Amino acid sequence: MQFSVITLFPEMFAGVFEHSIVSRAIKEKKIEINLVNLRDFGEGNHKVVDDKPYGGGIGMVLRVDILHKAIENTKINKGIEKVVIMDARGKTYSQSNAENFSKIDHLILICGRYEGFDERILNYVDYSISIGDFILTGGEIPAMAIIDSVTRLIPQVLSKSDATSYESFSLTKKGRILEHPQYTRPESYKGKKVPDVLLSGHEARIKEFRTKQSFMNTKKARPELIRTTNEE
Repeated sequence: MQFSVITLFPEMFAGVFEHSIVSRAIKEKKIEINLVNLRDFGEGNHKVVDDKPYGGGIGMVLRVDILHKAIENTKINKGIEKVVIMDARGKTYSQSNAENFSKIDHLILICGRYEGFDERILNYVDYSISIGDFILTGGEIPAMAIIDSVTRLIPQVLSKSDATSYESFSLTKKGRILEHPQYTRPESYKGKKVPDVLLSGHEARIKEFRTKQSFMNTKKARPELIRTTNEE
């Protein structure tokens, strides 16, 4: 799978993917990350990519023609190719998005900056994504989060094939349930003990306990994740 990131600050990605799972996926050629400097498509001696907003206002807006040129030059026109723009007004990113994106051959991520982008660029993208109800200085960190979350779902990236099947937001019959609590040594710490069932070695009881704990935790912390219909 190939990721292409259109950004004004490609240097922000230096070192981020040089460690752990994503680094291994790159070395094993499971993924490729292509950083595209939006400034390369700017106009004039100063490679201008933005302008003042029509109607007035504070700040600068990324130009639609510059962004569109960058998108078209980044496309490889092969396999399944989708364009995602980082936008605070977009749909909140979820595990379902990550699962869908992991099946794409080429994912192009656009990182916004300044006061945003000319609204007309939305005619040339497939997804408008937000990673939460808060504002960042740009779309680079959200792009990093998407690449990380998608990469780990690509087949054979994680050493254990079922590692992504039993974690928070994995799809179950009850919805996308939060993961059950985990424990390790010591068995007792400052009066707090590991639940006896986890020490029993009884596989069926352990599974039942963990399933119940997952559902209880979800109901308490994220009740909206629990499925109330037959739909995803």
